[in-house]
Amino acid sequence: MKTFIKVMKALSDPSRVKIIKMLQKRVMCVCEIKEALGVAQSTASKHLKIMEDAGLIAFHKEGLWVNYTLADGSSSPYAASLIGNLKHWLEDDPEVAGLALQLPHIHREDICGR
Repeated sequence: MKTFIKVMKALSDPSRVKIIKMLQKRVMCVCEIKEALGVAQSTASKHLKIMEDAGLIAFHKEGLWVNYTLADGSSSPYAASLIGNLKHWLEDDPEVAGLALQLPHIHREDICGR
């Protein structure tokens, strides 16, 4: 039951649900996520760590960049199920739709200057 509760708690925050929805669209770094959400980098990083611990997201390093993606679900059947369902949920939510429109204009090179 602990794994189930961890996944549910990770998705109990609106910002974390928004991160999942953004990562459905594309791979992102923490600076892009913080820019899209309008939060501090430390806040975005905290959200990412909680979701990583729950098996919802994964990351890989590419040079200086840390890229975040949706997890493949292999670490938790609960995470896999919710990731799959969230692909179809909330698409018509105004906040989620607004983020989707914003994403093509958010580029790590513009934010971080690298």
